[in-house]
Amino acid sequence: MNRDLFGYGGRWPDLCWPNGARLAVSLVVNFEEGAENQVGDGDPRSEPMGEVVSVVEPGRPDKGQEQIFAYGLRAGLWRIADALERAGMPATVFFCGRAAERSPELARILVERGHEAACHGWRWRPHADYESPEAEGADLDRCAAAIARATGERPVGFFCRGAESPWTRGLLVQRGYLYTSNGFDDDLPYRDGETGLLVVPYALDTNDMKFFHPNGFVRAVEMVDYVRDALDVLEAEAARGQARLLNLGFHLRIVGRPARFKALQAILDELQRRRDRLWIARRADIARAFLAASA
Repeated sequence: MNRDLFGYGGRWPDLCWPNGARLAVSLVVNFEEGAENQVGDGDPRSEPMGEVVSVVEPGRPDKGQEQIFAYGLRAGLWRIADALERAGMPATVFFCGRAAERSPELARILVERGHEAACHGWRWRPHADYESPEAEGADLDRCAAAIARATGERPVGFFCRGAESPWTRGLLVQRGYLYTSNGFDDDLPYRDGETGLLVVPYALDTNDMKFFHPNGFVRAVEMVDYVRDALDVLEAEAARGQARLLNLGFHLRIVGRPARFKALQAILDELQRRRDRLWIARRADIARAFLAASA
């Protein structure tokens, strides 16, 4: 497999985002609850990653993990949705298809508030695990249909847990997707060399999932400081004429918890203070703007 380790080679595209800013910011909300592995749903084992590492033996129902995930929809969603609405900031929602199918009213509320519906796979699982393009394609279709039924919007963007399969991008092109976000290797969108599909890179460092990792954030202020540092560096580069994209990822069950919610609030406040120097946009809009500027 050929790996592109060169990228833009330091020769960044000379582009401004639609409002004239050089730095775009993408807010992402992950809607996964109900699509994770749970023995109670018929899976062979339950998802082990949560507030603590599960000690329930594989094959036995883990009600605690079920409830940790359920908190994201029962409580966290409302805090996050209301905070975004108060800030007047649009987000992209990575919907797992089964999660949208199980909670269609909640999925629709987010899209009705102006947020983009993107495909996060049928289940919260790595697409690298698919044994065939036929199996993966069937789940992509199932996911898109479930999101469309729940929200009234068919997704044009994709991101899966972990990594894509060798076939994912080709399958997305066949289905008319605008972009994929399974790229962690740049600060700007770029074209995939094999399929031509646009990659709008994502990030796992400016992401609340690091509250669930031992090398990550513990207190809300740690994530806020980290995001502030990222903004400082990218704004300085933007001031030198270099276009950039900053990705901020959030999960309903993680930053939706009261103590961690302070991180989201403070980050939105920081973005508000810098708003005249930023373009805060949904990922589909970022993709279209990049394509238009580089045409």
